Amino acid sequence: MKHLKCALIEYGFWLYNLACLAWLMLRLGNLSLPLGLILAAPVLPAVILIPVKAALAQKIMGEPKVKRFWKYEAAFSIILSIVMAWVIVEIRPLDFLTKGANTSSILSGLFRPNTANLVPMLAALVETIYLALMATVLAIPFAFVLSFFAAKNLMYDSIPGRIAYIFIRTLSTIFRSIEAIVWAIIFVVWVGIGPFAGMLALWIHSIAALIKLYSEQIENIDPGQVEAIKATGASTLQVWRYAVAPQILAPYLAFTIYRWDINVRMATIVGFVGGGGIGLALYQEQQMLSWRNVGLIMWLIALVVWIMDMFSGYIREKLVSN
Repeated sequence: MKHLKCALIEYGFWLYNLACLAWLMLRLGNLSLPLGLILAAPVLPAVILIPVKAALAQKIMGEPKVKRFWKYEAAFSIILSIVMAWVIVEIRPLDFLTKGANTSSILSGLFRPNTANLVPMLAALVETIYLALMATVLAIPFAFVLSFFAAKNLMYDSIPGRIAYIFIRTLSTIFRSIEAIVWAIIFVVWVGIGPFAGMLALWIHSIAALIKLYSEQIENIDPGQVEAIKATGASTLQVWRYAVAPQILAPYLAFTIYRWDINVRMATIVGFVGGGGIGLALYQEQQMLSWRNVGLIMWLIALVVWIMDMFSGYIREKLVSN
């Protein structure tokens, strides 16, 4: 079993490196696929013989040498990954340093905001703040209840509990992996353009994110209190109520305020696809190339995010310290 595990790890390293090298040959050399495979072919025998090497390596080379070899192999994979990332992302430092003049009109507008539109933009900003607030408030009860079913230390004692744990965790991971802007596109089609669509997008994303934060906090509680309550013959709900809840309320409040902070920022993004708030105004002004209005909106967003960050940081510090 140990040799099989070593063989699988070796396969992973070598197949990844082989694929990266073949891709780089094709990309950098502008080669055809057959030619790229031919140039990469010398590596194939090493891949085929990996199981033999993994099974006999410790006897032939000794364990210290094998471990050192794996370190070199991992380092080579990391370097190769960075090279691939540089090529795929098409990083061009020279363009960054020499083409800044293209943004002169944008930068000029950002640093000369049009204060004449301050009142309507403030109204859109207030809409954004309350949009994020409602998304957070409505997400709390769902996330609070589901987090107990997503906590491994509470649910792994029985088969139904394990099934519930895996189901809730998988569902929250899927919903969290879909960005809020994608949810906003869905809800804009569902309920129409406006802040309600943006609120729904942030609401469903907040539930998934808070389930993760809440459940991980439950998994870090003191198990002694849980065992003490169980020893009295308490039911599952009583254990949750008297042993778990008192330990998690303060961190839960801190996580919730932090999530509201995040939602205020994300509300700007969902506005780009019709989710309402100041993000929608930002998108419209950007489309009309009204850079001074864009500058005003960006400064307002920055101010609100700064205030929210200071406020949420202060509240979290007080809650956690207590």
